Amino acid sequence: MAVTDEAIEKIKEMIVSGALRPGDRLPKESELAAGLGLSRNSLREAVRALSLMRVLDVRQGDGTYVTSLDPPLLLEALSFVVDFHRDDTVLEFLAVRRVLEPAATGMAAGRITDAELDELGDRLAALGDTPAVEELVAADLEFHRAIVRSAGNAVLCSLLDGLSGPTTRARIWRGLTQEDAVGRTLHEHRAILAALRERDAEAARSWATVHVAGVEQWLRSTL
Repeated sequence: MAVTDEAIEKIKEMIVSGALRPGDRLPKESELAAGLGLSRNSLREAVRALSLMRVLDVRQGDGTYVTSLDPPLLLEALSFVVDFHRDDTVLEFLAVRRVLEPAATGMAAGRITDAELDELGDRLAALGDTPAVEELVAADLEFHRAIVRSAGNAVLCSLLDGLSGPTTRARIWRGLTQEDAVGRTLHEHRAILAALRERDAEAARSWATVHVAGVEQWLRSTL
């Protein structure tokens, strides 16, 4: 194991064990390096890496702190990696989304509030029957984001938020080239909403699967 990797592991062990908790300030560099049996250079490299991963927060003139460790914060690194995707990996993003999105939608059926359902319904109604493709795709992203958020799982919400971005161009492409893609998307959104209103988790999962799989299948046939 590289020296820097060893230093990262030792700091991680301190956090996992509870020796360092969210919001805690790390001991002085000299003390921490001696306590962990590390050189100060390797400790600095580890701190730099962990700050990039949003595990540590280096505050100039104040010290280094453990962050909140909230899932959305930690998963920002995933979003950064996702931004470098290649076009030929979009199918892989869609395949992962096809696994996770229906699960999140099913979870939401038992948790989403009437007020949240009404808001989703108002947004769908505001789109009308013939929205522009770009408008529909933007609304589609927010529609699913709101549903996943209501499922009450911050990790799942952050993962799906990161996975949705790379599929945006494919969705627009489909809307512009596939006959009745806009109408089909609106129909599926309304079906998902109806299942959520009925608190029918199985139907919500099924419609979410149909919805995501439709884009994936279209893209596979097009490529």
